[in-house]
Amino acid sequence: MNAAVALITGAGRGIGRGAALALAERGWGVVINFRGNAEAAEDTLRAVEQAGGRGLLLQADVASATDRERLIDETLRHFGRLDALVNNAGMAPRQRVDLLDLSEASYDEVMAVNLKGPFFLTQRAAKAMLKLIEAQTILRGVIINIGSISAYTSSVNRAEYCLSKAGMAMMTRLYADRLADHAINVYEIRPGIIDTDMTSVAKAKYDKLIAEGLTPIRRWGTPEDVGRAVVAIAEGAFPMSTGEVINVDGGFHLRRL
Repeated sequence: MNAAVALITGAGRGIGRGAALALAERGWGVVINFRGNAEAAEDTLRAVEQAGGRGLLLQADVASATDRERLIDETLRHFGRLDALVNNAGMAPRQRVDLLDLSEASYDEVMAVNLKGPFFLTQRAAKAMLKLIEAQTILRGVIINIGSISAYTSSVNRAEYCLSKAGMAMMTRLYADRLADHAINVYEIRPGIIDTDMTSVAKAKYDKLIAEGLTPIRRWGTPEDVGRAVVAIAEGAFPMSTGEVINVDGGFHLRRL
């Protein structure tokens, strides 16, 4: 049987790149989806191949129904299988503004990329996986949603982002429930403060908070930390779990006194 294949959205950099490299090191084929930064995605492809994996670059916007369809179709055309979907693509609001000043345009844009897109891409991927399992091309499927501590942590200057990640938490539960009888398990990885382009705009703020003990593990998280969790889930380390949240947050969720 050919090596397993993962489709990772937003894999050109950050957490998506970390996941792609971690799987490539285990011999997986990796579909590297990117929206706009082709140069970063090409760097990821080179790194995937150097790590021993097989890579495919696919430009697509997960907010577009046509692009979502093409992502699944091209993955199957190139590799002939799809074992794992990693819903990682996401965006912060273009401007952080007070909740009372939030525009509908910003709300719609963030929700389309962070929730609507992953929801309907998962729908397409799940249908494809069901056919592959029925044909015995794959034995099982896995869907991994990259959520955020913002699912339950209020940030009143980026409300649309928080709402999108809270929605993804329920999306995980819904698909876990629907697909459990069909050998497809669904998980959410919930990163905390991870050193990526998205968090770079608030680096000084987070440096201070971490140093003051915001997280029991007093360091920034890395894309590699999340990548290790992706590998464990994708390779079946939790076969009796679905709908589960795996926190990669330095212990932020402990809510200490």
